[in-house]
Amino acid sequence: MNARRRWAVLVIVALAGSAGLTYAQESVDTLLEKKFDGILDPGNLRSWMKELSSHPHHVGSRHDRENVEMISRLFRSWGFDTRVEEFSVLFPTPRIRLLEMTAPDTFRAGLAEPPLPEDSTSGLTAEELPPYNCYSADGDVTGDLVYVNYGVPKDYEELDRRGIDVKGKIVIARYGGSWRGIKPKVAAEHGAIGCIIYSDPRDDGYFNGDVYPKGAYRNRFGAQRGSVLDMPIYAGDPLTPGVGATADAHRLKREEVKVITTIPVLPVSYSDALPLLGALAGPVAPVAWRGALPITYHCGPGPARVHLHVTSNWDMATIRDVIGVLPGRTRPDEWIVRGNHQDAWVCGAADPLSGLVAMMEEARAVGLLARGGWRPARTIVYCAWDGEEPGLLGSTEWVETHQAELERKAAVYINSDGNGRGFFSAGGSHTLEKFVNGVARDVDDPETHVSVLARLKALSLLEGSAEDRKELRERADLRIGALGSGSDYSPFLQHIGVAALNIGYGGENGGGSYHSAYDSFDHYTRFGDPGFVYGITQARTTGRMVLRLADAPVLPFDFGDFTETIGRYVGEVIKLADDMRAATEERNREIGDRAFTLAADPTQVWVDPPRRDPVPHLDFSPLQNALDRLQRNTARFTDAAGALRRSGRTPSEPACRALDALYMSFERSLTTATGLPGRPWYVHAIYAPGKYTGYGVKTLPGVREAIETRKWKEAGEQIVVAAHVLEKAAGIIDSAAEIIARP
Repeated sequence: MNARRRWAVLVIVALAGSAGLTYAQESVDTLLEKKFDGILDPGNLRSWMKELSSHPHHVGSRHDRENVEMISRLFRSWGFDTRVEEFSVLFPTPRIRLLEMTAPDTFRAGLAEPPLPEDSTSGLTAEELPPYNCYSADGDVTGDLVYVNYGVPKDYEELDRRGIDVKGKIVIARYGGSWRGIKPKVAAEHGAIGCIIYSDPRDDGYFNGDVYPKGAYRNRFGAQRGSVLDMPIYAGDPLTPGVGATADAHRLKREEVKVITTIPVLPVSYSDALPLLGALAGPVAPVAWRGALPITYHCGPGPARVHLHVTSNWDMATIRDVIGVLPGRTRPDEWIVRGNHQDAWVCGAADPLSGLVAMMEEARAVGLLARGGWRPARTIVYCAWDGEEPGLLGSTEWVETHQAELERKAAVYINSDGNGRGFFSAGGSHTLEKFVNGVARDVDDPETHVSVLARLKALSLLEGSAEDRKELRERADLRIGALGSGSDYSPFLQHIGVAALNIGYGGENGGGSYHSAYDSFDHYTRFGDPGFVYGITQARTTGRMVLRLADAPVLPFDFGDFTETIGRYVGEVIKLADDMRAATEERNREIGDRAFTLAADPTQVWVDPPRRDPVPHLDFSPLQNALDRLQRNTARFTDAAGALRRSGRTPSEPACRALDALYMSFERSLTTATGLPGRPWYVHAIYAPGKYTGYGVKTLPGVREAIETRKWKEAGEQIVVAAHVLEKAAGIIDSAAEIIARP
């Protein structure tokens, strides 16, 4: 195909993809991608992981800096313009960790993960951070113990029904159900004075399979470190919200910070949790609360009484981001940004190095293509983030420092984190859903030799509901998930409005090493991805995304999938209000009929739930009208792109650039100047982490969370805010349709 004809096909197909039509194979340079695939070598992933995970490399550690030096040296050798950017952040490390039971028996928790002969780095205890929760408040407290299941708000409603109050007590919660930082937050809101978090073997241990070192799952000594920063309020350095943590940045005093827990919190293994839980009395826990330990689960309070003492060194630490840039040939001011973090709680082979080494091999191959004569049209920026584990520190501080430039230039951010054997997963901006499906159709699964999309569809058919199965058989594309938080896409997507994706593989690699000393090279090469075949698959997947985005004549955004998804979200919040109204009426009727009192076991303590005020009929018409306009303009755009494709006409280069500018502004249009109520750092009106889910996403978050918390005035206000955002988005789609329709 001659160059002029190929340009025409590329432009028309890219526009057709943006209109919601099939993203055709002609839109990619298959020869370039075959060359890219031929460069990839799993041996590199193995050797890099072995070196990078040879010692603990948490923030501020010697090996963390050595890893940064190694990564930056390699990026330079591959031809990237590479720099290391430093930021100064608050990073507490443990000084005192004490947990003991003082009644009815005495017991002192070991709070340690013993070395294993089968794990060559598990003995580096002098270099590692022991199990602790970063950003826990200091505290020395003693109190009766209460078991609170996952420690989320609905669990406290169950305790209220049983007449159990945690005020002045210490709670013990199991991991799961929400992000860990939610557990001490909710406990403190209910008056608890301390929080213990443990890994139950039902969720993360022998209930699922053989434990390490025989199998992949968490053994009885494994403990999950992690941050308890209240990231649903804001991510990044606690002292510098909204601005980069540079040397001259204004910093809050620690006592002014609102995202540090107000009570002490400590993680423990299920070996340490068992004596505590076994000593509880009180009501037997509900069926859904019962784990897999060999005890009857009771709620308490007491007679177990515990002493918890946590104190940290509240020091400043330097984090270092590696930034490698390959300038674009024709559109250098449009950036495709690709990132994965490199810091870990201990040796971090699975989290994050399995994702990092795949990204490094991807970058090496891109660099070799550039040395061979190919140059991307758009600029490609590779980022190895530091400080992700404590609270997305490296990515957030970089985004906040360069916010103005990124708002002008960043087109798409592609994130990955840990990676392993199993199934393809993708979440992100729904303007990129069709693009993701097109890439996933073109990548083969190394175990089944069908496309990774076909394999994921098979899994979804087996595990989905009847409604899901119907859609899977009728809809050409698989949906991608919306993004909450938990990795480095948050500052890009939710703070400055850059279209983002989070990509990875997993589901067959066991688990059980997460945030423990056993997340090691030995564990990963036995159970995570032996042979690193899924590391190569990850590199092939995200590498194609980078190459296609970097060279597409028009950014392959799709408004059809976005608009359809928004329609689902609007329907969900309307149904949420209607369901709450019906449930409230029924609950109040049951209370009036004394149903709870009469059905309760008279030998047990039961408290009737409180009556709720009626749910008003909210005015959703602004949101519905905005959705109507969004749908009309999307249909117009689809028609214009279809007509362009049928005509064979080629848009001019200025038209393509104008379309790119509109597409880059589209995700920005979904943000607000004031952000979400009570948390202005999160400005995206469509996707945000939930206040009480953390990792879990809330879509149309301002509206949805106001309804969930029964703030009816706020719900009405947020309906108007969301409608305004959709009106802005509809205007951009209309402008794009006008450009395409021009003769």
